[in-house]
Amino acid sequence: MKAVARAVGLWLFVILLGGCGAEGPVQFHADGLPAQLSQWKLFRHSGGQMRPNEGVVSFDLNTPLFSDYAHKWRTVWMPAGQSARYSPDSSFDFPVGTIISKTFYYPRGKAPGQVARTAPEATELERETLQLDRVRLVETRLLVRRQEGWLALPYVWNDDQTEATLQRVGALVPLSLVDATGTATELAYQVPDQNQCAGCHATDNRARALQPIGPKARHLNREFDYAGGRENQLAKLSRVGYLTGAPAPLAAPRAANWHDSATPLAARARSYLDINCGHCHSATGAANTSGLWLDAAASPDLHMGLCKQPVAAGKGTGDRLYDIHPGQAQASVLVYRMGSNDPAVMMPELGRSLAHTEGVQLISQWVDSLEGTCGQ
Repeated sequence: MKAVARAVGLWLFVILLGGCGAEGPVQFHADGLPAQLSQWKLFRHSGGQMRPNEGVVSFDLNTPLFSDYAHKWRTVWMPAGQSARYSPDSSFDFPVGTIISKTFYYPRGKAPGQVARTAPEATELERETLQLDRVRLVETRLLVRRQEGWLALPYVWNDDQTEATLQRVGALVPLSLVDATGTATELAYQVPDQNQCAGCHATDNRARALQPIGPKARHLNREFDYAGGRENQLAKLSRVGYLTGAPAPLAAPRAANWHDSATPLAARARSYLDINCGHCHSATGAANTSGLWLDAAASPDLHMGLCKQPVAAGKGTGDRLYDIHPGQAQASVLVYRMGSNDPAVMMPELGRSLAHTEGVQLISQWVDSLEGTCGQ
């Protein structure tokens, strides 16, 4: 009996210690809806740390999508012998079996129950490792490439940060977000449901099929601090066999870092609009009927909103006449909607409940710098 008790005790200890870090290789599920994130075996938990499992490669974007000041840890995994095909403009062509993950978290605040509002670029990730006592895990979203196409699965972390559970209908996570001055904002962080995922990831409005947004050459062409050292991400993916057909990084497109003041203002603003708005506001996106295209391919003309009157925006215009009024940010619909928290007005309409103060400032500076006049 004592031997049985010891065995049971050891089993419980392993479960509690391992949490979402079950032993064994990454497990791709070709069908079904795994209820726990740990069933995919993407991460390992030990010693109060969270690390990627073998073969799981971390990555980041030159300019990330804003999500209520959440920090993000992105990873990709592919089956042995499989690789994505490079494209200079669109998302890479990933093979069946690919798992892309994005874990949303916040640095912990000074007081219990609080999280810190810091620049998401100031990552807590150190060589592909998170110290769990320093962060509050909120959710991990998976994009899974099955035979029939991409599937989005949102997993919400428990309070102990040992497991994340599938929430197909989404969730609201209450957070107290504290800035550097000590001012707290009570935030109902929204985890999207599966249908809302399609609102951004169905980048072709005709096909309506989900596609990755971030893994494009221009977003990935940057260096990253991997566990084995610093390396360009395109070079890393090519070296480990996850990417074929990529040129040398210097020959690949590169989006600007939106908060790098050494980079021209226009390049930073266009990069910000591309990642935050361009997946919908493009010639093929869900917002193509608006005539406002904000992706990297958009020409700086009427289609990009310069002196363009808004289409079917309703109260979203704020009585402004043009999407972008050169030299007049406060008279531009684009800036007005970016700065609003009204669900009937704000853009993007999904993925945030707070305005990105710094992002609005950037776009305002850019619009104010534009020359030209609009006819009345």
